Amino acid sequence: MTSDSKIFVGLRPTRKKAAEHRETTGPRCQWDGCDNHGMHRAPVGADAEGLYLLFCLAHAKEYSEGYNYVTKLSNPVTARYQREAASGSRPSWGVRIDHSPETPLPSAIRSGTAKAINARKSAAQRQAAKAIVQSRKLKALEAKAFETLGLSPSATPDEIRSRYKQRLKMHHPDANDGDRASEDALRAAIDAHRILKLNGFC
Repeated sequence: MTSDSKIFVGLRPTRKKAAEHRETTGPRCQWDGCDNHGMHRAPVGADAEGLYLLFCLAHAKEYSEGYNYVTKLSNPVTARYQREAASGSRPSWGVRIDHSPETPLPSAIRSGTAKAINARKSAAQRQAAKAIVQSRKLKALEAKAFETLGLSPSATPDEIRSRYKQRLKMHHPDANDGDRASEDALRAAIDAHRILKLNGFC
């Protein structure tokens, strides 16, 4: 078979021309005076946690060498970039993280470990039982116990404990020079608290 055979007629070379060098698009390096592409993220630090700057590889390394999470401890050049990004005078990416000082309340949604779920369930059951105890009609001893402590039947467990401690200090024999009347009042307060505790009021 020769090169002028009909088989070879009309064939084109399959090798394509080398693709022209395309300029990649993307953010520029944020280092002053640098026109390279900024593809490497660098964290701002404690003053703007969650935000970062974009640098080229060389400037990302230089920034990292002088970086400290606390701006005051960074080297002067890096610290300047951190301050400018935190104050908003230099653009940055990401989301600022604001730490809430308050502890979030536990969720009522069933999630987490079995231990956490059971703890929430038992806490809910205790609260329901306490509400039932407080809403029912008082027995004679319970009513007398509240009267002895000088509280209303709607008193909370914390109020009952607080009043009990107050009565103990007030009627303790050491505070009253061994007075018998005070001793009887002390015993009555102890009995009243015991009755309320046994019946689930505190």
